[in-house]
Amino acid sequence: MASKGHIQDGHFGLRVYIVFGLVTLLTFILCVSVGSVAVPPDETVSLIFKAITGAELPRSSAASIIISSRVPRVLCVALTGAALSLSGAAMQGLLKNPLADGSTLGVSSGASLGAVLAIALGLEFAALPFAGTMVTAVVFAFVSLLAILSLAWRMDRSLSTNTIILIGVIYSMFVSSLLALIVTFASDKVKTITFWTMGSLAGSSYANALVLLGALLVGGSIILSKARELNAFAVGEENAVHIGVNVRRVRLTVLAAVALLTGVCVSIGGCIAFVGLVAPHMVRMITGPNHARLLPASAFGGATFLMLCDLVARIILNPLQLPIGVVTSLIGATLFVVILYRGRKKAL
Repeated sequence: MASKGHIQDGHFGLRVYIVFGLVTLLTFILCVSVGSVAVPPDETVSLIFKAITGAELPRSSAASIIISSRVPRVLCVALTGAALSLSGAAMQGLLKNPLADGSTLGVSSGASLGAVLAIALGLEFAALPFAGTMVTAVVFAFVSLLAILSLAWRMDRSLSTNTIILIGVIYSMFVSSLLALIVTFASDKVKTITFWTMGSLAGSSYANALVLLGALLVGGSIILSKARELNAFAVGEENAVHIGVNVRRVRLTVLAAVALLTGVCVSIGGCIAFVGLVAPHMVRMITGPNHARLLPASAFGGATFLMLCDLVARIILNPLQLPIGVVTSLIGATLFVVILYRGRKKAL
C-alpha cells in the first residue's frame, strides 16, 4: 500500500510540474508578444524558433524588438523571479516562518547597499562590467543575513516572527540611511542609483540572462538538494538532529545559496521586493508544505509571477514604464499584511 501511495504521489507531482511548466511557458510567450508594439503570439514563437535554430530572421521592426529587446528582458525577469521565489521558500522552511523573505528580512537591502557602493565607487572588472556590482551585492547579502539572524537569535532564542521582522525592518531603515548618504556624495549618479534601487530589468541583455541562469543552477541545485533537511527543520531542530541532520552545516549552506541568488538578482535588476513572499505562499496552497514539491514549484511560480508583474509595469502607463519593484511591492505589501493578520488571529 505504501508503494502504491508513493507512486500516486509521484504521478500527482509530475502532473503539477507539467501544469506549472506550461503556464510559465505560455506566460513567457504572452509577455514577449505584448508591449508598446504588439506582435501576434504565433509570429513571436516563429521568430524565437528561428533565432534558436540559427535561421535567417526577417528584416522587420518586430523581429528586432522581439529578439534584441523583449526576449532577453523577459528571460532575465523569469530567472530573477525563479531565484527570488526559491530563496524565499528556502528561508521560510529554514526559519519556520511564513513571512521570511529577502525583502522582509533586510537581505535585499543589504545586497542593494553593496551594489550601490560598487556603482558609486566605480568598481568593475574588465571581463564583466557588472561583476564588481555582483560580487559586492553577494557579499553584503550574506553578511547582512548572518548579522540579522545573529542579532535576532540573541534577542529571542526561538527566532519568533515578530523578532525577525523587527530586526529586518530596523536593518532596512539603517541601510536606507546609508544609501541616502552615498547618494549625497555620489550626486553625479543619483538618477542611476535611484531608479536601480526601485528594481528594473529594462535593458537586460543575454549576458545578464546567462549570469542569472548560472547562479540559479548553482544556488538552486544546492537548495533543492536540501529539501529533506528543510522538511526536518519544519518539524523542529531537535528532531532534525535526531534523524542525523547537521543543523549548523545545513543552515549555513542554505543561507549561502540564498545570499548568492539574492545578491546576483539585486546586482542585475535592483531591489525587487516581496517575490520570495508572494510566490511561495501561493504555490504552497497547491503543492502543500513538502519541500520536495514546494521548492521546484516555487521556481516556476516565481518566474510566472514576476513576468506578469513586469508586463503590468510595461503596459499600465504605456508609453511610460514603471519600475517592476513598484508593482511587486504594492502586491507584496498587501499580502504581507494579510498573512500577518491571519497569523496573529490564529495565535489568539
